[in-house]
Amino acid sequence: FKMCPGRVLCKLPCSGEKEVDLAVQSAKAAFKIWSQMSGMERCRVMLEAARIIREQREEIATMETINNGKSIFEARVDIDVSWQCLEYYAGLAGSLAGEHIQLPGGCFGYTRREPFGVCLGIGAWNYPFQTACWKAGPALACGNAMVFKPSPFTPVSVVRLAEIFTEAGVPKGLFNVVQGGATTGQFLCHHPDVAKISFTGSVPTGMKIMEMAAKGIKPVTLELGGKSPLIIFSDCSLDNAVNGALMANFLSQGEVCCNGTRVFVERKILDTFTKEVVKRTQKIKIGDPLLEDTRMGALINRPHLDRVQGFIKQAKEQGAEVLYGGDLYVPDDPKLKNGYYMRPCVLGNCKDDMTCVKEEIFGPVMSILPFDTEEEVLERANATKYGLAGGVFTRDIQKAHRVVAALKAGMCFINNYNASPVELPFGGYKSSGFGRENGRAAIECYSQLKTVCVEMGDVESVF
Repeated sequence: FKMCPGRVLCKLPCSGEKEVDLAVQSAKAAFKIWSQMSGMERCRVMLEAARIIREQREEIATMETINNGKSIFEARVDIDVSWQCLEYYAGLAGSLAGEHIQLPGGCFGYTRREPFGVCLGIGAWNYPFQTACWKAGPALACGNAMVFKPSPFTPVSVVRLAEIFTEAGVPKGLFNVVQGGATTGQFLCHHPDVAKISFTGSVPTGMKIMEMAAKGIKPVTLELGGKSPLIIFSDCSLDNAVNGALMANFLSQGEVCCNGTRVFVERKILDTFTKEVVKRTQKIKIGDPLLEDTRMGALINRPHLDRVQGFIKQAKEQGAEVLYGGDLYVPDDPKLKNGYYMRPCVLGNCKDDMTCVKEEIFGPVMSILPFDTEEEVLERANATKYGLAGGVFTRDIQKAHRVVAALKAGMCFINNYNASPVELPFGGYKSSGFGRENGRAAIECYSQLKTVCVEMGDVESVF
């Protein structure tokens, strides 16, 4: 692999209706074998897959960097999260159980947690390999098979994951990858043998997937967009809050659904905080994402770069002030001249009704807004159709817990941001979706409950 921004890496044909059906039928056949294995048997195979990923960390991270454009530093973290995810669900696979309920007269009932069958995973382009593991981990632990469609912008690394699962010993076809865009996704969603759908992506696409799933009464997990608030109180550790704001806005070139892009800063420290954020943002190293000291790589493609630039232009027209960045960046290295680079942007003088504050930009653009009181900032923070994440920085622990309790968001951070431990559930409120990735909560999303009632005597008939 070589970094060749703006050039074609490879070409993959889109899967049509025939290929989709082949993938689903292959997964269906593998499901019959996998679902009959014990949890401990599934555990051992998943641990082997995790081991392979861990041992090939550098190779897979390099592939992901070229696949997506993020820095190799971040890609390594993604790969670590991926194998940790498989290890976590391997550990749960052997412990999945129902419960026994004693009933009158010596009768009893019990519940069984059973797999759906063939699950469909549709991934996003910002965390291609990691998202696939987040979906495959709980799905496979519960005994399901999975057909996975990566984004057409990042098709490469998930194919390697499928190979790794095969090397680890899953039945052939248990984790199948199909390539394509919206049409391929429609074939998958409508396929009668797809029993469950999990999607990560935009709100409009999530709505369409939910509509298609409704026609087949299929359960859906939706992990959609966000416009998350990050609340900085004057009693915070300023240096830590600045670190948090950078983590909440500039990871993966700002292409992160849970980013805290509405940064509410208590007016007492607004100037000090803003100056420090601008100072730190200016030092972010942009360029070849395969270099060790690069901290910001290239955006996903030209149309998306143009879209982000359009948001910044509109923000200026609506009265926001560009305090730093927002312009295109051309690295010195001539082989990178066609890359989709921009300087991270810090916007000041922002108002709640500005487009840059209301709409998800999905790029490295931070909007700073002043506030005066806790009551005021909570009302403003919750005044959005989104509800994916939220954060608060303060030394007052009572205030911290009070604020996150009041935030209408599914994932909240106190004195940190964008941590993603696989042990904790991840997902949103409102238009940011429903269902959960990660944690034990994901087991609920990839299994269905069967109740069995056992009568120990004769049936007493009322007829």
